Amino acid sequence: MKSFSVTDARNSLPALIDMCEKEKVVIERHGKAVAILVAPSKFEEMLEALEDAQDLKLIEAARAEGGPSIPWEQVKKDLGW
Repeated sequence: MKSFSVTDARNSLPALIDMCEKEKVVIERHGKAVAILVAPSKFEEMLEALEDAQDLKLIEAARAEGGPSIPWEQVKKDLGW
């Protein structure tokens, strides 16, 4: 991870875009992180991981509610699959 001030980032944006393919690039204002550059492929990986974690949380909440479960074969039949 490398950090750059907003001014340095503005002056070096093409190089930082290339750099973010290999590592996270943090942009700071007054010494505090205000933005992070990541490669699109890495962003997609992170987004998928977040969505998976949210799905697991919803599954756990549904299981905690209890109640009857519906067999997968019945669900497919009900949906016309």
